[in-house]
Amino acid sequence: MRVPLSWLREYVDIALPTEALAERLTLAGLEVAAIHRIGVPGSPLPWDPERVLVGRVTAVERHPNADRLVLASVEYGAGRSTRVVTGAPNLRPGEAGQRVALALEGARLADAYAAAPRIVTLAGRKVRGIYSDAMILSEKELGLSDDHE
Repeated sequence: MRVPLSWLREYVDIALPTEALAERLTLAGLEVAAIHRIGVPGSPLPWDPERVLVGRVTAVERHPNADRLVLASVEYGAGRSTRVVTGAPNLRPGEAGQRVALALEGARLADAYAAAPRIVTLAGRKVRGIYSDAMILSEKELGLSDDHE
């Protein structure tokens, strides 16, 4: 079972370094098989805190030139917002309020479509005639899992 350290901290004050905590848990009978650092400096895919953010979807509209794409307006703090062309299946026209992982132009992400693992840098481009300089991210693009939904 995978347990995020942040989840444990909600229940217990932890003052130990992660490795020392793992050793104590193992000695107590709860085997720690591995420690995975995701999104932090030194991990395989560190997240840039200026370019990988949490945003709030304020509006979702149909894409005028594509059946499976939508235009999502996303606020990401201090009055900043962007419009993203996305095929995310959990965003439907007329819905709003959902929190999403958002990458801005220049963010380094896992390439969800590559056969072998590789890192790409997000660049703005037109998608079916509409410019998009940001991306709503799946767990796979964040390097969290193989889930691309």
